[in-house]
Amino acid sequence: MNKTATHTSHADIIRRLKRAEGHLHSTIGMIETGRNCVELAQQLHAIEKAIANAKKALIHDHVDHCLEAQTGADAKSAKAALVEFKEISKYL
Repeated sequence: MNKTATHTSHADIIRRLKRAEGHLHSTIGMIETGRNCVELAQQLHAIEKAIANAKKALIHDHVDHCLEAQTGADAKSAKAALVEFKEISKYL
């Protein structure tokens, strides 16, 4: 398991998370100023979706690049990749 790998998708994931961070900051301000609850719920839903999409992109990238590379090496590496896949898939 390589825990320090950086992939080309990480820059996009960082952009997504920073955008969600900005929306979260704005939503906190909306709450502090007493904005309408429907508007707040809509913003919170959008933040949740943005974070969920970033997580999904990260997991799919990991499966496509890290785990796929391990499966062809040897039986031990393939078994380790399967274990890692089971571990990461619980976050989907």
